Amino acid sequence: MPAKKARKPAAKKSARKPNAAFMKPLQPSAALAKVVGERPLPRTEVVKKIWAYVKKNGLQDKKEKRNINADDTLREIFGGKRTVSMFEMTKLVNDNLKS
Repeated sequence: MPAKKARKPAAKKSARKPNAAFMKPLQPSAALAKVVGERPLPRTEVVKKIWAYVKKNGLQDKKEKRNINADDTLREIFGGKRTVSMFEMTKLVNDNLKS
């Protein structure tokens, strides 16, 4: 039988530091404030609140779960589009945030 090789101890991973750009509070536009509130929030929180709104109102497409079927409130944020993919949503949300 071949001798077992001694395993090297795993290198300790340093704790992941959040990207400062994502954590910077940004001011939502008037249209976006209807969904997430008026006070400045980090981008990550804005996206979380939009997803909570989408799920609460049943706006996620039943067949293609990556798509959001916008109601009148979201259509304002999404530039009038009726259906938006979740990837496109983040870009459109960023257009509604000011530093």
